[in-house]
Order: sequence, then structure tokens, then C-alpha cells
Amino acid sequence: MLEMAPTELILLRHAPADHGGALAGRRDVGALLPDKGALRALRDRLGTVRVVASPALRCVQTARALWPDRAFATDARLWEQDFGDWEGIPFGQLPDLGAMSGADLARHRPPGGESFADLCARVAPALQEIAWQGGQVAVMTHAGVVRAALALALGQEAPALSFRVDPLSVTRITALAGEAWSIGCVNAGGIG
Repeated sequence: MLEMAPTELILLRHAPADHGGALAGRRDVGALLPDKGALRALRDRLGTVRVVASPALRCVQTARALWPDRAFATDARLWEQDFGDWEGIPFGQLPDLGAMSGADLARHRPPGGESFADLCARVAPALQEIAWQGGQVAVMTHAGVVRAALALALGQEAPALSFRVDPLSVTRITALAGEAWSIGCVNAGGIG
């Protein structure tokens, strides 16, 4: 049996999205990038890492701004949750889901979209494949995907929904032997 080398996934949420005040899960909106000094400071904290990104414009722009001289792969499984008919609706006009349990919320599927549980099922294989590569890998992605990674590490979906994930924040999880994961930090240093 092959042994997996420990891999630290450094999950970064993209810079603030230029969403115009409306939900932009799968809408391909750009990023509102901070000044180069802030990006340089973040890059210096991360060190030399391999990079994988969601193909969303806001993720690609953020990754290019952080690592302008580095090529990186994209993986479509790292896209944000598909909110279906809710995409493009102003935040203040989104439906109130009322008091749902965490488990019910994780399974709730917006019309024409995917649930958080669906997102977790899509993201987990991508993160597991990345983890097999060993070393440190920066994953430039979305808040929902970071929460899906936390669900993978926790072994449960519902608790992962309670984590805050700010733009440009860093969440670190490490793949250990077997299917075990360790959470190093959540939502560190973001723009909240």
C-alpha cells in the first residue's frame, strides 16, 4: 500500500468579489484587488508553494496578483457552490430560510442549484487528489469550498457551515495518514 506524504493545503479565499451587492456563486465576476503591498505581505507569509485555483475569474485574478511569475493549474471542481435561481439576486432580497438545523441547511438545495452537501461531494475528491501530491499547496478558491474542506477535515458537513471565511483569509488543513485531517487555522488574516 502506498503511503501518502503529509500535505498542507493552504486554502485562500479570493480577494473581495466585484459582485455589485448580489449573490455571485457561479457568476463569473472579477476581484477587487488590494494594493500590491498587502498582496506581497500575504505572499511572503505563505512562502514558496505550489498553487491550484478555481477557474473563476475572481480566483484567477487573485492568484495572478499574488504569484505574478508563477504558472498554476485550475480545477473546475473548486468552483463556488451553484446557487441556481438565486444567482444575481441582491443579498437583501434572498429568501429567509428560517430556523433550519445545520444538517437541513447542508442538504437544502436552492432551485436549480446545488446544496452544500452537493458542494462537499464535488470538492472532496479534488482536495484528496491534491493531498496525494505531498508538500504545501495553496488552493485559491471560494468561501463555500473552504467550508467544504473543513467539512472533509471534520468528517461532518453541518458544523463546517458555522465558520466565517473572509476575503483573502487563510485556512490550513493537513492531510495525515489514512483519511485523517488536522485543522491548523481557520480564517486567518482576511479582510473582514
